[in-house]
Amino acid sequence: MIDVIINREPVELYKILKFENLVSSGGEAKQAIEQGRVQVNGETDTRKRRKIVAGDRIVFEQQILNVTLAE
Repeated sequence: MIDVIINREPVELYKILKFENLVSSGGEAKQAIEQGRVQVNGETDTRKRRKIVAGDRIVFEQQILNVTLAE
C-alpha cells in the first residue's frame, strides 16, 4: 500500500500514476487508464482526467494507493 500525499485538490488521475513512478510517462498512464487497468474507489475508471481528491483509493497493477491531503 502506498500513501500518496497531495498538496491541493483535485489532481488528475493520470498525474498520480506518473508522479508515483508506476508508469514511465503521462502517455503510458493515459493508455493504462483507457484500457481499464485502473480502479478508483472500487470501480474501473477509464477517464484519464478523473479528478482525484483526498480519501480516494486507486488500484493499479496490484498496487493500492491511498490519497491524503497535506496538512
